[in-house]
Amino acid sequence: MEKNRVFPAEWYPQSAVQLAWPHKESDWAPYLKEAELCFTQIAKAVSLRQKLVIAAPDISIPREQCVSFDKGQIVYAQIPTNDTWSRDFGGLTIFEGNTPVICDFAFNGWGLKFSSDRDNLVTSRLFAQKVFSHHVRYRNCLNFILEGGSIESDGKGTLLTTSECLLSPNRNGGFSKNEIQEQLKGFFGVHRILWLDEGYLSGDDTDSHIDTLARFCPEDTICYVTCDDPEDEHYEALRRMKAQLEEFRTFKGTPYRLVPLPMAKPLYFDGERLPATYANFLIINGAVLVPVYNSPIDTIALDILKGVFPEREIIGIDCTVLVKQHGSLHCVTMQYPEGVVE
Repeated sequence: MEKNRVFPAEWYPQSAVQLAWPHKESDWAPYLKEAELCFTQIAKAVSLRQKLVIAAPDISIPREQCVSFDKGQIVYAQIPTNDTWSRDFGGLTIFEGNTPVICDFAFNGWGLKFSSDRDNLVTSRLFAQKVFSHHVRYRNCLNFILEGGSIESDGKGTLLTTSECLLSPNRNGGFSKNEIQEQLKGFFGVHRILWLDEGYLSGDDTDSHIDTLARFCPEDTICYVTCDDPEDEHYEALRRMKAQLEEFRTFKGTPYRLVPLPMAKPLYFDGERLPATYANFLIINGAVLVPVYNSPIDTIALDILKGVFPEREIIGIDCTVLVKQHGSLHCVTMQYPEGVVE
């Protein structure tokens, strides 16, 4: 573990957010216009507050769709992609002293479920196109499979993750839990890892990414998804997840402040329940973008998050289309800390 290596929390100051634009060769094709509208809403909210990096096979499309609010805030990178899940194939930024280092981990389509050959090259191609500031370093971590949605950092040396995802045999099956833990400590300079063994969402392709279930927030707070309906299929697993969260302790040995988020109203597509979750929010400079799903429960979730982030604007983004492809708002974004994009 490197003493001078820091993995910043998401609420630290940012320079940019990355999106990979939906296109007709992706799985968004049947409802591409609807997906583009959602991405445009995210792009507008981000670009009003910080830079935005958009990767796309044809940059003329997002450039035209964002023309009314671009204002020079958007960096376009013409790059072929399989899909749009920047959270999971995007580079993860650490700091070594004052130097930002973008770690490029391998992405294998959430355990060999989907094609990922193009997405796996996005980070190195962004470097080749000089999207990042000149002092930012690239680190090849492609011998280890890791998705950004599978880990949460508090910025103080703790990672939060799920054992179902990180211990999946189709990711790093040659490593034991202890070996994976030591690898993560080395990569990110963290002191400890909190493993959640419980909790899932129906329709989730990621093997229980932490960013769909529980999120680190400022002041030793963890927001987590809860379910109050004993008849719901999630009830028991999320009850056990809550019990485990209650056992976790901060560095100081005190319990975390736990803030429950409501279970989203069940959404279905092609007869399948979708993994709608309010935990998949994105923290940016001065705001929190929260996925909403055209439900009265949306208002409850937004009000709860306002209490967690009182200094930030809470902005709901309709992500009903995103969950048709089994992800949500945080899943399609990747933030870059201050100093990474000029």
